[in-house]
Amino acid sequence: MNIRNTIIILSAYLTLQSGASFSQEKTHPNVILIMTDDQGYGDLGITGNPHVQTPVIDKFATESVRFNNFYVSPVCAPTRSSLLTGRYSLRTGIRDTYNGGAIMASNEVTIAEMLKQANYKTGSFGKWHLGDNYPSRPNDQGFDESVIHLSGGMGQVGDITTYFKGDRSYFDPVLWHNGQKEAYKGYCSDIFTEEAIKFIEKNHKEPFFCYLAFNAPHTPLQVPDKYYQIYKDIDPESGFENDDRPFVKMSEKDKEDARKVYAMVTNIDQNIGKLLQKLDQLNITENTLVIFMTDNGPQQIRYVGGMRGRKGSVYRGGVRVPFYIRYPELFSGNKDIETTSAHIDILPTLAQICNVELPKERKIDGKNLLPLIKGEQVNWAERELFFYWTRRYPELYNNMALQNGNYKLVGNTDYNSPIEDFELFNIKKDPYEQYNIVLDKKEIAKDLKNKLDKIYTELINSENLINSPRIIVGNKKENPVILNRNDAGGERGIWAQEEIFGKWHVHIKDGLYNFKFKFINPIEANGEMFLETQTIINRKKNTKDNVDIIEMNKVLLPEMECDLIPFYKVHGKKIFPFWVEIEKIN
Repeated sequence: MNIRNTIIILSAYLTLQSGASFSQEKTHPNVILIMTDDQGYGDLGITGNPHVQTPVIDKFATESVRFNNFYVSPVCAPTRSSLLTGRYSLRTGIRDTYNGGAIMASNEVTIAEMLKQANYKTGSFGKWHLGDNYPSRPNDQGFDESVIHLSGGMGQVGDITTYFKGDRSYFDPVLWHNGQKEAYKGYCSDIFTEEAIKFIEKNHKEPFFCYLAFNAPHTPLQVPDKYYQIYKDIDPESGFENDDRPFVKMSEKDKEDARKVYAMVTNIDQNIGKLLQKLDQLNITENTLVIFMTDNGPQQIRYVGGMRGRKGSVYRGGVRVPFYIRYPELFSGNKDIETTSAHIDILPTLAQICNVELPKERKIDGKNLLPLIKGEQVNWAERELFFYWTRRYPELYNNMALQNGNYKLVGNTDYNSPIEDFELFNIKKDPYEQYNIVLDKKEIAKDLKNKLDKIYTELINSENLINSPRIIVGNKKENPVILNRNDAGGERGIWAQEEIFGKWHVHIKDGLYNFKFKFINPIEANGEMFLETQTIINRKKNTKDNVDIIEMNKVLLPEMECDLIPFYKVHGKKIFPFWVEIEKIN
């Protein structure tokens, strides 16, 4: 044997001994990240639900590495920003699901942008919910292809192309393909899957990243009737009579909601089956990493594995979700991992597996999970996980928690409350968070509170939170710009109200503009339309009755950063537009 061959064999041996797969060295696997919306931990057969039919996901889970203590944020947009950046959502500028708090800063580096280092083709399909205008859309954040709906959900006020369809918003929708409106036929989950499969077929001969984020089973609970028929006669509350886990009593509405949710989940299950079958047909299953997860707990009351709380809550029912990862070429499946893990860990894990560098000059809060997946003996120190959610900005000790190891401190109290007013749980002994042990373990509770105070203070002083992201008006990459209610700030809880104060946080490029102000209902005549932009106020009288759009044309504006404040004043009322279209004409 010559010396060159000896060196090659020795190098391979040392690489394997070090815990790395020699065949994996410098390879770039395909990545598919599947996430559903408001599907709780209990909405799968494999997690103990006797009613829901999810044979595809259940089988996928048995082929995967299952992280059984995997956590996310209590609500949609924060989870999405964390999984795409590896950072706590407050660092990215995301603080809410609407009220202008669901716009991610453009200086964040997403998984898609990170994978561009290795020339990945990237596609986003379904729910985005991290900003509907430049520079925060998928195509501004590293995705080559995108087919999405706007705002937090189809049929919501921010999704202007589906809102007025009412109880048919999930069917035959107008979606946004690479930033442009496009009409589609069919049911939303089917459409997003079909578009993802087209993207995979087109790009399967080179590395690709496909982010398939279903908007189902989020409200409104709309589903093709053939799926509803599967569940129309079930009692979702039955089957748990001899179960010693806590189970919240369900109303008749809860039961009917559960039937619709299960129907939507079964539709998703079948769509995932089509996608996995396509990988087999293209002969890329072995070299494709696939993740399945959900974004938070269930919105409605139903089976959630006995855990306390649901969507919006920092109790486990709101933040613990299924997480399954399969990559046959690198590691075997059918394995359970109990170590605490979270959405912030996805980006650093993919960086390691896909052989790309982590984003620089920023704090990555997550950890690489690959050593756990491969069963290597590493010093995996427990770390703190921070949870919170309230409208607008975090409210100190209100729906806020810190978990470290087996202990979890929960605050649902005042900003200056003593430690006795908090809750402390040992989630290993008490996984359903039923027994508050704060009085018995005060020192542990105080230590966790000190750590909570530290990370809270750090996060609320994040640059992207203090200087929140602005929508750019007048850039050629998006002209015209349509400002919607989801991204509007102003009064808390701004939604579909007419008499409410609202505004948009914008950066306007200098130029001449045409404005269209669309109202939910026709407005009365003999009022005045106001457009306030910093020190410049434009006003226009309206003499027409029963119109729902007012135009202001040829408005000259200098370059400025400001709050754009529009309202129609009539008979002492100030009516906020439903959306505003702004077109730069020079």
